[in-house]
Amino acid sequence: MRPTLFAYAGGEPAFLDLAAAHHARCLADPELNHPFSHPDQNPQHVQRLAAYWAEVMGGPTTFSDSMSDQGAMLHLHSGNGDMSDLGRRFVECFVLAADDAHLPADSEFRAALRAYMEWAVDDVLSHDEDPAPTQSPMPHWSWDGLVTA
Repeated sequence: MRPTLFAYAGGEPAFLDLAAAHHARCLADPELNHPFSHPDQNPQHVQRLAAYWAEVMGGPTTFSDSMSDQGAMLHLHSGNGDMSDLGRRFVECFVLAADDAHLPADSEFRAALRAYMEWAVDDVLSHDEDPAPTQSPMPHWSWDGLVTA
């Protein structure tokens, strides 16, 4: 049986490295810099992001147990109008951050990560005009894509 994407990546340290690398890339991007450099941004943003991605990829439920939930995350990132270019940039930063974080270079693994982030950005952007619903189940992603009940 294949390990979860979380385990294959290297567990919590790998997702913390990925979130830190992604955040650094977003800060360096001339368009993404603005939303990532707000002075009121949570000082634990990188840790929260790492916990979120870890949970989505099959890791512990730290994010939903003690930090927030999917509905709140969608609500926070939605209702901002057309942000499709930022979404594209966000995905590219994520893909490059996987290299920066030295995640496994396995092509199937990398394809699963990209597919997740493209799906996640599309999900957020589907609420570009109207805020997202406050109740939304936490997504779970596997080697084969979105895991549905």
